[in-house]
Amino acid sequence: MSGEANGANGNVNQEPDFAQASLESLHVELLTLTDVQAFKDLQRGERAAAALEGHLDLLEKKIEELLAKADEDERRMQASSKPSPDKLSSEDKGKDGSVA
Repeated sequence: MSGEANGANGNVNQEPDFAQASLESLHVELLTLTDVQAFKDLQRGERAAAALEGHLDLLEKKIEELLAKADEDERRMQASSKPSPDKLSSEDKGKDGSVA
């Protein structure tokens, strides 16, 4: 800013620096616009993150269901593949009654 000394008492008259004021105003407006855009971007990112989290929760639930079904199927297969004592005695014995 520019100023002039006023005679003997040394008072300085401040002249407005319109260019500096305009630059400061423009800077504040740019910051404000940048802040608004950043806030919008942040909101969009948070919505996307929430949607992804929801999808991941659904995937996790489906994976858990599939694992539980696979475990149940495995138990059923093991149970059905184990010969019962009755089957063992009739299937594994030959005509002479010996175990093969």
